[in-house]
Amino acid sequence: MNSGPTEPTQRLFFALWPDAGVRTALAGFAQGHIHKPARCVPEAKLHITLAFPGSVPRAVRDCLEAAAADIRASPFELTVDRVGYWPRPRILWAGPTHTPAEVWSLVKGLRMAMLACGLEPETRPWQAHVTLARKAVRALPVTEIDPVNWSISDFCLVESVTDPAGPVYRIIRRWPLVGHTPSM
Repeated sequence: MNSGPTEPTQRLFFALWPDAGVRTALAGFAQGHIHKPARCVPEAKLHITLAFPGSVPRAVRDCLEAAAADIRASPFELTVDRVGYWPRPRILWAGPTHTPAEVWSLVKGLRMAMLACGLEPETRPWQAHVTLARKAVRALPVTEIDPVNWSISDFCLVESVTDPAGPVYRIIRRWPLVGHTPSM
């Protein structure tokens, strides 16, 4: 029995999207150190996922956008200075040795937004990382990289569209980080 047409959905995630300098530095490291069979993530797609709502209908997207607009977090600096490997998904990644409190606050706010919009946020612990390559068979021989300093002043909502050539990412909306500055 057919229950009628299903409502269209969009596959969404919240992310920190690096500027060209940060992307170029991370891609340069990846190209110099990561070899086949691992597949490097294209430079234009490098990012840090903050929260992953997944495939949602328009009403949920609207709710997420409204909730994200209410999040208050301060701009912050992130230093990407180490690399790691997760064997189960076979991912090589880069991330910070120390994750600033501001990003934890942002992740918490986005998880609360997901709950308010009727979604269950990830239960796995969150870790700030940029996926550099997929289908890697082993860790890199290095665990540190030359520090890549990233000034973060906004976060965004991104749509992921599946394409035969790989996912296509489209930034739907950005929100500036304009948290409260402590008085002197």
